[in-house]
Amino acid sequence: MARAINEIAKEIRTDWSKLGKGVSPYAKPYLDAMFSLDKITDNYICDSGASVVAYFLANASSWRGETAKRIKKELNEMLKGIY
Repeated sequence: MARAINEIAKEIRTDWSKLGKGVSPYAKPYLDAMFSLDKITDNYICDSGASVVAYFLANASSWRGETAKRIKKELNEMLKGIY
C-alpha cells in the first residue's frame, strides 16, 4: 500500500532542508499542496493530486541524493497508475 502523500511531503521537506538551500521556490507551491493530500487521487482546490505531484517532480530537479531518488521513484510509481 502506498504511503500518504502528506507523509511523503514531510520527508521531502526534512531532507531538502538538510541540504542547506531550502526547497526550490519553483517546487515549493507543489510541495505545500502535497501536505493537503492523502492519496494521489485526492484533489487540491481545482487541481488533481496527480497533477500536483507531477508538477512537483517537474520542478524538483535540484533536490538530489539517495532520499530524493527513492522518493521520486515512489511518486513516479504512484503516477503510473493514474497516467
